[in-house]
Amino acid sequence: MTKPFNGVINLDVRDSVADWAPYAPPKAAEDAPNVVYIVWDDVGIGCMSTFGGLVETPNMDRLANLGLRFNNWHTTALCSPTRSSLLTGRNAHSNGMACIVEGANGFPGLSAVIPRENGTIAEILVEHGYNTYCVGKWHLTPETESNMAGSRRTWPTGRGFERYYGFLGGETNQWYPDLVADNHFIEQPYSPEEGYHFSADMADAAIGFVRDAHQIAPEKPFLMYLAPGCAHAPHHAPQEWVDKYAGTFDMGYEEYREVVLARMIEQGILPDGTALSEINPWAAPDVINEVDTVLPWDGLSDDQKQLFNRLTEVYAGFISYTDAEIGRFLDELEEMGRFDNTIFVVVSDNGASGEGTPNGSVNENKFFNGWPDDLEENLKYLDHLGGPETYEHIPTGWAWAFNTPFKMFKRFTLEGGIADPCVIAWPTKTASVGGQVRQQYHHAVDIMPTVLDLCGIEAPHEIDGHAQSEIHGTSMAYAFEQPDAPSRRTTQYYSMLGTRALYHDGWKVVAKHGALTGKGDFMADEWELYHVAEDLSETIDLAAQHPDKRDELVGLWFVEAGRNNALPLDDRTARDQLMLERPMISPPRDSYTYYPNTTEVPEGVAVNIRNRSFTIAARVELDADGADGVIFSHGARFGGHALFVSDGVLRYSNNFLGIEEQRLSFDGPLPTDATTISVDFEKTHEDPPFVANGHVRLLVGDEVVASGEMRTQPGKFALAGEGLAVGRDAGDAVSSDYSSPAHFTGGSIRDVTVTVRGEHLLDMDIEGSAMMARD
Repeated sequence: MTKPFNGVINLDVRDSVADWAPYAPPKAAEDAPNVVYIVWDDVGIGCMSTFGGLVETPNMDRLANLGLRFNNWHTTALCSPTRSSLLTGRNAHSNGMACIVEGANGFPGLSAVIPRENGTIAEILVEHGYNTYCVGKWHLTPETESNMAGSRRTWPTGRGFERYYGFLGGETNQWYPDLVADNHFIEQPYSPEEGYHFSADMADAAIGFVRDAHQIAPEKPFLMYLAPGCAHAPHHAPQEWVDKYAGTFDMGYEEYREVVLARMIEQGILPDGTALSEINPWAAPDVINEVDTVLPWDGLSDDQKQLFNRLTEVYAGFISYTDAEIGRFLDELEEMGRFDNTIFVVVSDNGASGEGTPNGSVNENKFFNGWPDDLEENLKYLDHLGGPETYEHIPTGWAWAFNTPFKMFKRFTLEGGIADPCVIAWPTKTASVGGQVRQQYHHAVDIMPTVLDLCGIEAPHEIDGHAQSEIHGTSMAYAFEQPDAPSRRTTQYYSMLGTRALYHDGWKVVAKHGALTGKGDFMADEWELYHVAEDLSETIDLAAQHPDKRDELVGLWFVEAGRNNALPLDDRTARDQLMLERPMISPPRDSYTYYPNTTEVPEGVAVNIRNRSFTIAARVELDADGADGVIFSHGARFGGHALFVSDGVLRYSNNFLGIEEQRLSFDGPLPTDATTISVDFEKTHEDPPFVANGHVRLLVGDEVVASGEMRTQPGKFALAGEGLAVGRDAGDAVSSDYSSPAHFTGGSIRDVTVTVRGEHLLDMDIEGSAMMARD
């Protein structure tokens, strides 16, 4: 609140007394610590060397050795919900984040809009004299607002962060990311051929933000929310980092679990006697979907093993490379003399992801377009995995392994989805206990109150005129000097995509219900009971021996669900969730006009040509010296289409899922006065279903200069970004006939109008699967 004016005002300023207090900017307490969140993505507890895994993360080890590892810390099992809890200290449903933002629904717990009553750590610290920075993945802005016409209310700069650099969605191509700087989209600063990778760019941005302020006010503290895209798919890494892991995983995922569990016990991460959970604990399709199963290693062919292992080497290389880039940021803080007085919080947002299906993928956009992977075809990419030519994901078996010793993976409220790595270090305060492990039960909601406690800041009752809600988290700082202190978090509910669980005083109940199964009938669910105080990996179901305890905890789940807006439950398939009517920034129309020198239009709000006829009409004026570059582009290497001039030839390319380019070209003279260049596709039939086949024509003015047959892909061009642009191709090039950004030269483009015809028929299974993949 504004401080009252305590000066004196008279007619003459000479007789008045000034009071600057009401107008001075907030000032931090002397020696206030900096705060750095490092939020990894889809990294299970059995992955990093920090917690006994075989993936080397020396910089995370470095922080852990200066602080504490928490071996019993939990998340929500999914990205957006966990991240909302990390920032607000409130349970995900109270934040409106029952699911990822793409799965929003019109209920308080499912809205995908964090209420103003749930203030963020950034909104609090900025009022205590901190600079506040967000760098990396956000995924707390609904898709309909993630564009230049959208409200900025849910962007980082709308929730307390003064600076932002990163990507708003759930995933992005690490070689060609969808970048946002503060409040607007930008193109990446240099190309992969010049050494670009988002992890390096992220580190540069973080360093730059801190330097910008440090050179002016080196004493001013900062909050840095640093969230790499790693290790969410697509898994991309420089070749030398991938090669570093050659042969590491040849043992297979079942033996990996045995090796890592032994390391975890030896290093004191887990107690002696911890057991490995079973493979495929729930039957498919009775309880879970087939895509959530694990193929036993011994039953795989040699080719499958070779592919699965190389995919996993990429995943590991991606993590180690990103750890090294984060290390550059840590080194910079040391060079500035700001490392020791910084509170570091290192977490993952959920367990490793099983969304790669039992067979993994070299190009997961095939799967999310309903197009089958082919093992023989995939093996051709072995030497290219991790590079721009691929868009891969590990198979479920390796996701399960990286969650050692737990069951299942991301999206499930079994421990494999929710029991995740957590390190807290404050070198000036925790060095004396550095490297130790704490076993107290905690959750993502506990991070924000822990930071406030360590900073000596009381949570405000009001932020910007909004009375603040109850903070659900509790500070974890009590455990720093009290290794055997009892857990102060005694109860925590879980609910995710139809899966449910509740922890209470060392016991846990889990509803035997898979994620996104569409089964409903929740009152018929069988509940398992585990004494997780002694059985961390949920290996012994005690429901039959202790039915009263099971029933008590099930009843408590309903109490907690009611308190936190966790109802109604939603296990509907991704297809059904996609069909929900949600608020749109603008209703669909038959004609869309786009302009040069404007920001790329994200695919979610761009014209949708899937499974229908369309016309692209570009009004251009070409120079006599000849034109070159992209006139219109939409999509990327793994699906898209583009109209462009290359080597004096007018070309149109339709890239079908990265499998083939269907091309038209005209090498005759182009007019040098104002004209219209058009592409017209007329759908004639579907083959297979939802894949539009038809006749395509390339026109200059009214003259047809080329024609042929074409098919369009059934699902989105890309899982992340790779939108629509005029006068350039801002991301990964649609066609191999040019290199991005291929800015248009040798003339001018007035505008490009895309009209669509015919009923808008989509394969909702494909669309829904793609939506859920973005978590």
